[in-house]
Amino acid sequence: MSVDRLSPLDASFLHIEDGVSHMHIASIGIFEGPVPPFSDIVAMIDTKLDRVPRYRCVVRHVPLELGRPVWVDDPHFNIDYHIRHTALPSPGGDTELRKLVGRVMSQALDRSKPLWEIWVVEGLDDGHWALLSKTHHAMVDGVSGTDLLAVVMDISPDQPQPPAPAWTPGPMPSGTMMALQASVDMLRSPYEQLQNLRNAATVPLQALSQFRSIVRGLTTMSGMVRRTPSSSLNGPLGSHRRYGWASASVGEIKTIRKQIGGTFNDVVLAAITNGFRALLQHRGEPVDRVLRALIPVSVRPRDAHGLAVGDGKLQNKVSAMFAELPVSVADARERLLVVSRQMDGLKESKQAVAGEALTSMTGFAPPMLLALGMRVSTRMAQHQVSTVATNVPGPQIPLYVCGRRMVRAYPYVPLGAQMRIGIAIFSYNGDVNFGVTGDYDTTEDLDVLCRGIEEGIRQMVKAGE
Repeated sequence: MSVDRLSPLDASFLHIEDGVSHMHIASIGIFEGPVPPFSDIVAMIDTKLDRVPRYRCVVRHVPLELGRPVWVDDPHFNIDYHIRHTALPSPGGDTELRKLVGRVMSQALDRSKPLWEIWVVEGLDDGHWALLSKTHHAMVDGVSGTDLLAVVMDISPDQPQPPAPAWTPGPMPSGTMMALQASVDMLRSPYEQLQNLRNAATVPLQALSQFRSIVRGLTTMSGMVRRTPSSSLNGPLGSHRRYGWASASVGEIKTIRKQIGGTFNDVVLAAITNGFRALLQHRGEPVDRVLRALIPVSVRPRDAHGLAVGDGKLQNKVSAMFAELPVSVADARERLLVVSRQMDGLKESKQAVAGEALTSMTGFAPPMLLALGMRVSTRMAQHQVSTVATNVPGPQIPLYVCGRRMVRAYPYVPLGAQMRIGIAIFSYNGDVNFGVTGDYDTTEDLDVLCRGIEEGIRQMVKAGE
């Protein structure tokens, strides 16, 4: 009997989770009204679950930690537990919605059940309503999450809804079976790695090129050992969260790229840089400093988008680069050019390739050592990284739920490693929205950062005129 074992990276998101750092990601979709009957929304989601099998799976740990955890069908799966219904207090504006998101995101997902929730939120102003989707990072990375959004939602307002197919959970493997399978996998893993090397050797030039890329990336990443100046952006976290957002348009970013240069990612990073510059100045802290950001990047093959979802294989395929945001640069044009030059250098250095290679190597590590290693590396990161900024491209067509159009969509990224602020960027149907997560006790001024991001976009548009 085969088991669906978590990849090393997926398992790491479980290992680094603790009482104050909850590793769930989320999206907040705002829809035109009126809100559909709650039972219709539940039925719609129920029809989609066969396309995302892990939504009916729970995590089970192998006895004696002989192997990484596995996904198994939940014999007690009940969709009514996972889909919740709530409403905002009057007046139901953005402030009330952001507070609700912060409260929901402050609660860990129940490890004894499938690791997701969807909240239907009524009472928004203008007759709008919202869907708040919360999923553990071990289930899916940001790029696959975009595909999931397309699976759960419809591309037209009158999409027919077939009845939900019958589902019967598979047999629950015994502890003995899981331990035996883990032992087999542990013996098989080095063999499979050697087979991969042997296959790579059949194309020596390609293998040599990849090896050189990894070495260049590791050399660049070694610079992370240099400690950055301390600031209020890093420190102990509480278990509660604040949430805010900033917005721009795809048109504005295209205009900036045409007039000044840089990539889409360069422009949003330059805007974020201005947000942090404004926040540090608001707090009376110096901006003549290094502000290092972790930039997650997808290493998923482009043709894998959508295919992974259909197969139910949602393993995380992400790596990271580390950028130094030039918060000391006051001029908007120069700020963007500095970011662009740096990102070009990081891509050339192959940091992301090296990070993905190191993550793959953890497949050799016994799970107990993997868990320990992830916790140690997370603690080390508190001295090196001030924030995380992840950019996920979303669908550029309108999406619907039960015939209602989604008008806006905001992302949520978790906090960890004593980083008190994290930012996720999600583009949808012509809009670019920045979801900003803050530690509740230390980021009362989160709105200063959000408005600084928007001001950064305006400054770049004006600088290009």
